[in-house]
Amino acid sequence: MKNALLPGLIIGILSGVWLYIMRKMGLTFTNDTVHPVEFISVLIPVVGLYYGVKYYRDKELNGNMNFLEALLQSFKILIVAGVLVVFLGIVYLNYIDTAGTNWSDFSGRIFAALLIGVLAALSSSLLLMTHGKKVD
Repeated sequence: MKNALLPGLIIGILSGVWLYIMRKMGLTFTNDTVHPVEFISVLIPVVGLYYGVKYYRDKELNGNMNFLEALLQSFKILIVAGVLVVFLGIVYLNYIDTAGTNWSDFSGRIFAALLIGVLAALSSSLLLMTHGKKVD
């Protein structure tokens, strides 16, 4: 789990910072609309997972990794990032954006982030695996 800590913290911190950047741009979670600039936040877990799993493959496994190892590492990174993002989101909604707090919109965005994370984990695992196991 220690090899997933740094990439997970980086993804979590960057996602938390993104909440504050959106706030400074005047975007809040007060309505059901999604602003186009919010789609930039998709790049944070996608790029972070790719480089986190690539580093794990190259440094820890000497360049050899199958799909299951990559997927497991991706999920470990996502768990660390998800816990940090939810914590930072709760701090954000309770102490920074107290006037326009809309918990249902925020939880919907967190669920969307979960789906994006799972898709990013699957795609980075497929891209970075070096050998698959044959089922003959």
